[in-house]
Amino acid sequence: MNNIQLSVVHRLPQSYRWSTGFVGTKVEILPAEETDLGNSLMGLKLLSHEGEEAREILYVINQSIADMQIPSAVIEWEGESCLFFAKEDESAVICRLKTLGAAIAENITALYPL
Repeated sequence: MNNIQLSVVHRLPQSYRWSTGFVGTKVEILPAEETDLGNSLMGLKLLSHEGEEAREILYVINQSIADMQIPSAVIEWEGESCLFFAKEDESAVICRLKTLGAAIAENITALYPL
């Protein structure tokens, strides 16, 4: 699956948590006052691929970070396949993505605030 090297990954803008009773299968947006708690998740989606191809690539990425013993899940969010993992694992996941050759899309206002 060489498509990872052609993939552009984007961080979803909110923090998330597992929905009650649906750990690993369903997420919900985390209220702002709870974002500092240890149950915060981060989500990634592909900008470069859609549909089944995106899902397949995300499963390859999911397996790659599972090899690092970082739990994650590929689930549907707002009609698109996305990868969710603990926010505390962000640095390791981003490093793995870069090692795999994926590009990380950054929000320009994060780099150059108004």
